[in-house]
Amino acid sequence: MLHPPVTIPIAFVHGMLSGVRARGQACHVFLADAGIAPELLQQGGARVTADQYVALFRTLIDRLDDDAVGFLSRPFKRGSFALVARSAIGAATLEVAMRRIAHTFRLLQDDVVVEPVREGALAGLALRFSDPTLLRPVFLHELLLRVFWRLLAWLVGGQLPAARFDFAFESPPYASSYGKVFPAPLQFGRHQSVVWFDATRLQDKVRRDETALRAFLADAQANVIVPRRDDAVSARVRSHLQRTQPTWPDLGATATALHMSTSTLQRRLALEGTSFQSLKDELRRDMAIVHLNTSTVPLATLACQLGFADSAAFQRAFKRWTGSAPGVYRRRGS
Repeated sequence: MLHPPVTIPIAFVHGMLSGVRARGQACHVFLADAGIAPELLQQGGARVTADQYVALFRTLIDRLDDDAVGFLSRPFKRGSFALVARSAIGAATLEVAMRRIAHTFRLLQDDVVVEPVREGALAGLALRFSDPTLLRPVFLHELLLRVFWRLLAWLVGGQLPAARFDFAFESPPYASSYGKVFPAPLQFGRHQSVVWFDATRLQDKVRRDETALRAFLADAQANVIVPRRDDAVSARVRSHLQRTQPTWPDLGATATALHMSTSTLQRRLALEGTSFQSLKDELRRDMAIVHLNTSTVPLATLACQLGFADSAAFQRAFKRWTGSAPGVYRRRGS
């Protein structure tokens, strides 16, 4: 399946930087390394490309020498996550791997324990902080759940669908963006942050070896980006729209191409919490951001490619989508 571009809400950039900010460090060097315009941080609707987001994570790790990018009481030295992942290689099952991961992670830092938990037909990996009276940054919960969930999924072959995510904090202002980052039912205000999955998966065999681990670790920072659900109808719609642009087929033509009625397509998209027009606008927004950051294509040409009558119409739409003019992205991207 053709993978459309992905962009990340600026709220997640603020979250990633909150660790160094809490320590009084300036952020401009990290932003420059990642090619992110500082003025985007002032725009609530701004977004960055997936490549920029991963680049920001990488530069924070490299410059701080800290795999936890400033969120723990002492640096989680670069390479520590590799040790945690390596401890799971050779485990007979996912259940054994989880125990090894929990043990190794606890040896390397003092702030948080990751522990296997059970709830009926569900198994999970929970975060338990050593000092429950301290208010931990939301991003630390988000980061650890994403990274450990991705690691567990990778160990058993790449797929470990989450049944639910629990968060030990109240719903943040940007919670509407969580659906794509944490693709499962969400519960906020819980006593622990947990990623839950089908407990029968505990007996899955670990399918990775040292060679596979080296390849995984070579791009480990990309694990902050959750893989796309190619089986989702919304993913199929986005892929079809990208493949057929600049014609930009309407709802009816797209439904026909996907071998379903218009009403069925609308209903299935609604079940995924979206709509055809929302997907179309999101794809055009993401394509525009990527092009502005990586090319010098004229705005008039880009407007035509994205299905707008002229450059002015595109610029109005872009400002509505992101809160910024296209030039803010282009100045930094060029």
